[in-house]
Amino acid sequence: MSAAVTTARNRPREYEVTVTEVRLETHDTATLYLDFGQERPEYKAGQFLNLDPHQFPALGRFAAYLQEHKARKEPARSYSLASAPHEPLVAITVKDEDYIPGFTRYPPLLSPYLVHAPLTGSRMKVLGFMGPYVLPDDIEERTDHLVHVVAGSGAVPNFSIIKDALHRALKPRHTVICSNKTWGDILYREAFEALERSHPDKLRVVHTLTRETDESRFGAAVRKGRVAEALLEELIPDRATCLVYVCGPAITPWDRRKALETRTPATPRFMETVLGHLHTIGLEDKRIKRESYG
Repeated sequence: MSAAVTTARNRPREYEVTVTEVRLETHDTATLYLDFGQERPEYKAGQFLNLDPHQFPALGRFAAYLQEHKARKEPARSYSLASAPHEPLVAITVKDEDYIPGFTRYPPLLSPYLVHAPLTGSRMKVLGFMGPYVLPDDIEERTDHLVHVVAGSGAVPNFSIIKDALHRALKPRHTVICSNKTWGDILYREAFEALERSHPDKLRVVHTLTRETDESRFGAAVRKGRVAEALLEELIPDRATCLVYVCGPAITPWDRRKALETRTPATPRFMETVLGHLHTIGLEDKRIKRESYG
C-alpha cells in the first residue's frame, strides 16, 4: 500500500465486476473496462488489482497442467489500472505475454485469455486495490517536474497517474519517455497526443522505437533506438529536483535462477539499464520510483 495508514476502508477487498468493453489497443494488448455497479471504488492512480485465474473454467485444465509441472498453485495475476479515479469505469490494460522457448520457462496462463477471449458482458472477481507506485500527497511541494520512463505495457500505471494529475491540475509538468519496438506497438498513442494538445504546458511525450523501419516516423518526438543516457540527459536537466517514475520489464526470478545454474550474469533488461543510466547522470535513488514486471 501507499504511505497512508491501512484501514478497513482501504484494505484490498474482493469485488464482482462486469466487463463492459474490451478494446484492442495493439495487436497483443487490450484494455478491459470494468463496471463495479452501484459502489464507486476508491483507489489511487498507479495502483493495480489482482485476478485469480482459477475463476475461469476455460483455463482449468491448463492451470492444472502448469501446477503439476511447477509443483505449486498458480497465483493471482496483477494488472495495473489504466483508468484514473475520476473516470466512470475502472480499466486495466493487459498485454498477451510471449512464450519464447529457452527464454521464458512456462507459457502464459491468463493474459492471452483476457486479451483474446470474448469477455464483453461477462462477470469476474477482482481483488483491489494495491500498490505504492503512486504520487505522494505532497507532490507539489516535492517537485515541479515528473519524468515517466516506461517500456511497452509499463506505460499503463503512468498513463493513470498522468491523467489523474492533469485532471486535478497539480502543478508539476510531465515528461514521458516511452520505449517500444515499433510505431504500432505504442500504447495510448492517440490518447497521449490528445492530452498533449489539451495541456501543452504540462505534458511532453517522446517515443523511442527500437525496431521501426519507417524512417518517416522519426523526428523530435520520436527517436530511434533504446532509451539512452544522452536522451535522459537531454530531457532531464533538473536532475536535483525532479522525480522519475520508471516502469517496465526487469530481470525475473527465472532469469536469476538460470544465471546461477549457468554461472553467468543475468542480462540486464529495461529496468536495470534505465536505472544505471539515471544513476550515471546524477539522479539520486531517492528521486526514483520504480515498478517492474517480467
